[in-house]
Order: sequence, then structure tokens, then C-alpha cells
Amino acid sequence: MKLYDKKNKRILMFEERATPHHWDAHWDTDNFIEKVKAGKNNRFIKKFTTKFLNPGAKILEGGCGIGQNVYGLQQWGYQAYGVDFAKKTIEKINRNFPELKISIADVKKLNFPNNFFDGYWSLGVIEHFQNGYDEILKEMKRVIKSQGYLFVTFPYMSPFRRLRANLGMYKSFENTYKADNFYQFLLDDRRVTKDFEKYGFKLISKYPYNPVKGIKSEINFLKPVLQKVYDGKNIFTKGVRFLISLLLSKFAGHCILLVFQKL
Repeated sequence: MKLYDKKNKRILMFEERATPHHWDAHWDTDNFIEKVKAGKNNRFIKKFTTKFLNPGAKILEGGCGIGQNVYGLQQWGYQAYGVDFAKKTIEKINRNFPELKISIADVKKLNFPNNFFDGYWSLGVIEHFQNGYDEILKEMKRVIKSQGYLFVTFPYMSPFRRLRANLGMYKSFENTYKADNFYQFLLDDRRVTKDFEKYGFKLISKYPYNPVKGIKSEINFLKPVLQKVYDGKNIFTKGVRFLISLLLSKFAGHCILLVFQKL
């Protein structure tokens, strides 16, 4: 279920609470080792990391899941660290990849010294906290060095979603609404930027992406077709994905990457 919070210009999604148990179940897979190693082929992470940070830099992924991005960063020559609160998943990583510096931790209370990291990746984390992300942001500021970089992604209020909200296509959220199955926000990137700027970060770059998911999550009758495009691995579906991304990312991207520098 989606509800629109007009006051804060964001959407609340209610599915299943994003607890450690939820993520342990989500990341439980038979081809675990292959999925972790596939992180070295993640062109998205590599593109933006290498654009701002040289090999050898210390980088943390806060909320690292199965650790595939930590694995990829290490393969590309970075000093990579990862933390997550999904205990069973982290224990599985530690058993299979003891060389990776990944540990169980809360992104709101990190066990690292001040000004320790040159970079910090946060991929789809801040949107899952119904009480907000201030505590996460404080820790980000604390552990990142001056002039260091922060890469934050989250599902957001794209122009397409803002248009739908203005047309009244979402049910309204009331502050009195109570539910124990909050999953995530679809956040307003402009408000997120202002929040981060208050903590001494400067926005360097922003990159909306994944319009296929952005459209299929909003228009039900297109979902079956777009799901095939989203999952497809042949040349045709890859070509369609590329074309949709080229034409519609800025209008209907599901997520956005914000790159900040700590002043």
C-alpha cells in the first residue's frame, strides 16, 4: 500500500517491516557465493567510485547486505569495509569470505574512529527508517574525512511520481495513521539534499536511474510487460532497457544517487 504525505512530499509504503529477519530471509539464496563475487562486475558502483576516489582509499558501505559491493570495491583496489544489522547474513559472509572486512553493526552507531573513511556508500538504506535518518546522517558525518565523499541512493519522488501525487492518484497519509508494517519512504531528493547540507555536506552530483522499475511500480497494466524487460538478459530486452533509461531516467527513475562531499 502507498500513502502520500503531502506535508513532507513523500510516499510511505507499507509491505513488510525492514527488520534484520526480513533482510536475512531476503538475502538467503543458494547461489550466495556467486552473487557476492558478481559485485566486481557492478559498473554503476565502479563508475561513481572511481570518478571521485582513487584506489587505496578507505570506503565503508553502510548496510552492505550480502557484501557484493564490498567485494567489488576490494577487487578494484580499495580498502573496503561493510556493516549490516542482518546477523545471519553477515555470519554467512564471514564464513565464506573471511578476507572481507564486514561486521555486524548498526548504521546509527558505528564502531569506527572519527574521520576514518575517504568514502561512504549507502545504497537503499535511509528510506527504511520511519523515524527519519538523522542518526544515520550524524554517523556518516563523523566517520567521513573532511573533503571525503558520500554516495547515497534511495527510491525517490521522481517528476513522474510528483505528477501522480498532484493529480491525486495516491491515497492520503494522515499523521494519525498507525501500522506496524512500514517498509520504506519514497523520498523527495530536494528535501534530502537540504537535510544533508545542514550537516556540512555539499551536493556534487545527482543521477536518477532505473525508470523501468519506476514505471512498472506505478502503472499496473504495464507491469507484466515491463517485468519481462526488467528481468530480461537477451540483447533485445537489454536494448529496450537502455532506450528507456536514456529517454526516461530523469522523468521516471525509480531511484536517485546523490553524491556529496563533506566540507
